[in-house]
Amino acid sequence: MPHTVLLAEDDRAIRNALERALTLEGYRVTAVADGVEALAQAHRSRPDVLVLDVMMPGLDGLQVCRVLRAEGDRTPVLILTALVETADRIAGLDAGADDYVVKPFDVEEVFARLRALLRRAAPVEPVPAPVPVPERAPDPSGRFVEAAGLRMDPRARRAWRGERELELTRTEFELLELLIRNAGVVLEHATIYDRIWGYDFGPGSKNLAVYVGYLRRKLDEPGAPQLIHTVRGVGYVLRAE
Repeated sequence: MPHTVLLAEDDRAIRNALERALTLEGYRVTAVADGVEALAQAHRSRPDVLVLDVMMPGLDGLQVCRVLRAEGDRTPVLILTALVETADRIAGLDAGADDYVVKPFDVEEVFARLRALLRRAAPVEPVPAPVPVPERAPDPSGRFVEAAGLRMDPRARRAWRGERELELTRTEFELLELLIRNAGVVLEHATIYDRIWGYDFGPGSKNLAVYVGYLRRKLDEPGAPQLIHTVRGVGYVLRAE
């Protein structure tokens, strides 16, 4: 069965062009012109992925995303935005979006990001009951991964710094897990893009830097050492100084 896409874009030319391109790529597309209609359609028939423009009449794309996340809907969301400032991108991630594309965009980049989101949204083994905050005792089961004072339960998709549980988006969780599993190793930009997004968006992309910055904000604590370090021109490494 083809994947279903709910596309919300108020610019008719962009909406029609992207709908045609997605359809030719093999997706089943429902295209709407505003946020109110997008939310109603998402409630009627849950798509596999949503593509939401930020600036729309009624409800904008970020408001639609916030409503869905508040309802417990974890459907992957790709944001289309003409806003290029880092603060604007962080606002999109803060609203619960999984990724974003900056206008004007290459349709091949949209396809690549959708493929990556759909891969990450594949069903995982359900956890029957909440997992308590883990103790500091050794973990013979191998269920948890640890490094630099961080602890993760990949099956339950939960993470802690010390005793503080971290609230992470899907992409943030996967990025942190990659860093923890390779603690002390400098991971190159291209390696991280390939492992997290399945596609290297090139040296001009700021996508990774934005996610690393947002993850740092959630990890860092006053008086505690920074955990994610930048190796200029190479990539990132997780280690406690």
